[in-house]
Amino acid sequence: MRHPEDNVQHRLSVLDLAQALGNVSEACRREGISRTQFYEYKQRFQELGLEGLKNTPQVRKAHSGKTSPEIVDQILKLSLEHPGWGCIRLSESLKTHGINISSPTVQNILIKHNMGSKHERVLELEEKALRQSSELSDEQIALISKTNPCFLEREHRSGRPGELLSQDTIYIGYLSKFGKIYLQAVVDTFGSYAFGFIHQHKIPDCAVALLHNDVLPFYQKHKLTVSGIITNNSHEYRGKPNHHYELYLMLNDIEHRYTKVRKSESNGFVRRFSKIVLAEFFKKAFYKKLYIAIEDLQTDFDKWLFVYNHRRPHHGYPNMGRCPNDIISEYLNTHKNDNNG
Repeated sequence: MRHPEDNVQHRLSVLDLAQALGNVSEACRREGISRTQFYEYKQRFQELGLEGLKNTPQVRKAHSGKTSPEIVDQILKLSLEHPGWGCIRLSESLKTHGINISSPTVQNILIKHNMGSKHERVLELEEKALRQSSELSDEQIALISKTNPCFLEREHRSGRPGELLSQDTIYIGYLSKFGKIYLQAVVDTFGSYAFGFIHQHKIPDCAVALLHNDVLPFYQKHKLTVSGIITNNSHEYRGKPNHHYELYLMLNDIEHRYTKVRKSESNGFVRRFSKIVLAEFFKKAFYKKLYIAIEDLQTDFDKWLFVYNHRRPHHGYPNMGRCPNDIISEYLNTHKNDNNG
């Protein structure tokens, strides 16, 4: 470590050497310093003489005061009122209320409270609305329902597993070997437990096959009854007398409900499932693997569906972070001796 006087002599010698050589770069290379350091020494020497070449005590930078809890609360409140707003717009809005705070600071505060992204803010707003039963603006409802279509049906949640199922046909895509392929999907409105059957034909028999092979056996195994199913008005669910699907529901004493015309949001549970399954399974599956048989696709889908039902936390309504199977298990444990018929 150099003595302070040595530092002064060294810096002065660098200035002298640069003047003698007429080349700042060469002088810096020989003395092992940067050009930035050289010009800093030169300026300090011109202004203060030898005193300017001495080491100056390190000045600790003053830290700006922390944002007060009151302002943090206002930021969080405003971000929930307008979950679609980013940090810049929030900062500008706060300034109109006399709160001068930078957009990076706003973003840091949101991140610390797990509200850094729009998706996180929408989830927080959804959970808050369910906990406190607070009224929501049209803007808030639109953002939540876009992420979670079944949120609009929160006032009509079924009271037990199997009381009301939501069914629909989801278009998966076009495969050169098979043509169009579809997913017949059923989702329980009680806890979002899902079932699915991949097929090539949009016909009533495929809708019946999923109910007969997977759905009803599942509820019979748990000694639960299926009371109602809600579908849209397409031909695989509704038609002439002796329609296969409607006849099957009648024979099993299942009420058939329909969504309102041009109001598909009333079947929000299966709409939410369709968004998730297309993004999290089919898009990735077709990218990773070339399927030569629908049975292979069904096998991989069944593995994904098991994780969806048993291991994947579902945020927001109705699960609030729980897996669908956990909700059914909790119900069964609580109502062991109840008659679910």
